[in-house]
Amino acid sequence: MLNIFNTLTNRFEVFKPFEDSKVKMYSCGPSVYQPPHIGNYRTFLFEDVVQRYLEYLGYRVTRLMTLTDVEEKALVEAKKSNVALGHLTRQNEVLLFRDFEFLKIKIPDHVVRASTVIDQAAMLTESLVAKGYAYWHEHEGEKNAYFDPLRFKGFGKLAKLDMSRWPRKRRRFHKDTYPGTPWNRGDFILWQGCKKGEACWETAVGRGRPAWNIQDAAIVTKHLGFSVDVAAGGVDNLVRHHDYTLAVAEAVSGKQFAKYWLHGAHLLVDGKKMSKSRGNVYYPKDLAAKGYGGAHVRFFLIYGHYRKSKNFTFEELAETSKKLELLRKRVRGLGGTKSGTPSGKEKDFAQSILTGFETNMNSDLDVKGAFDHVFEEVSSLDKLKQEGKITPEDAAGAVTALEQVDRVLRVVF
Repeated sequence: MLNIFNTLTNRFEVFKPFEDSKVKMYSCGPSVYQPPHIGNYRTFLFEDVVQRYLEYLGYRVTRLMTLTDVEEKALVEAKKSNVALGHLTRQNEVLLFRDFEFLKIKIPDHVVRASTVIDQAAMLTESLVAKGYAYWHEHEGEKNAYFDPLRFKGFGKLAKLDMSRWPRKRRRFHKDTYPGTPWNRGDFILWQGCKKGEACWETAVGRGRPAWNIQDAAIVTKHLGFSVDVAAGGVDNLVRHHDYTLAVAEAVSGKQFAKYWLHGAHLLVDGKKMSKSRGNVYYPKDLAAKGYGGAHVRFFLIYGHYRKSKNFTFEELAETSKKLELLRKRVRGLGGTKSGTPSGKEKDFAQSILTGFETNMNSDLDVKGAFDHVFEEVSSLDKLKQEGKITPEDAAGAVTALEQVDRVLRVVF
């Protein structure tokens, strides 16, 4: 059985979705005001592996990914570049899905822009105000809506906030996001009144636009409903974003929003956080320009535990690429075994590969352990082949098992 670490309960749990054979999965997608970097892709790849392994286990997965295309950062970037907001975000979406193809990331069933769920966001805002969780307040001449965390029992349960330290005096935070990753200890904005020159929509709650804080909840509830089995994203989303999304959805419905929350750790570069000021931000195209294929980049980014930070260096990328190529060479060699008498162990070889792979993957999606097991099994088979102790039937069974494994890893064939 699959055991995963649930951020919500802070413990390992046996995976059991709401419905026995079906899984609804929400994965936190990018803000498309700029192209995603390899740190973002580490998160997208961990989410991809989650989906692929659930499907390997026989679940029918319906996965949704959010695209944040309406927010202050996007508005600022569009103005700076002197282009329309839609033109800017669509350009970056093209790059995103080009990289998805390069890295063999499965495109989710629903890829939803925030700009397409304006009415849903307005409906959620209206409902939250009616239920007393949110209220209207005029700021700088505009009518905004704010969520009061003190009104929602259990607020901050994902990030394990100590709400006794939350200020009782009302404070409002008027922006989508703020520099750095501090907790804004006060009321967060849900709906922003229309400012001159900004993207705005006519809705049931007036003219304006949804704040980033309500967009994911609007996207998910419109397309998947108010309860999902899996919610996944980067660990940085544990500051504000995911607790906001959870609170908005659960305050409206009264139902549990997500049964399992999974969060992937950061990717560092030479031991430091990626930033443009340091000049250490890399994109998939940068690695491709140095001769690395999509499988090499994919393997580097998934080879490790998703909840542990990973350090990128070109030396490490070269080493993991060599390891992958060695495995591929040995797998190709299994197909070239000379004819001989069947040993009767072809099923044993195949089962050993699959059992070890599943044992590691069932332990909180330990991709590194799973790959290393496969590598050792293939190396042992390669040695037996060199000694003439393996038959074509043995090899065929092993290769079939490896093809099953690669439905998840997507780096071998």
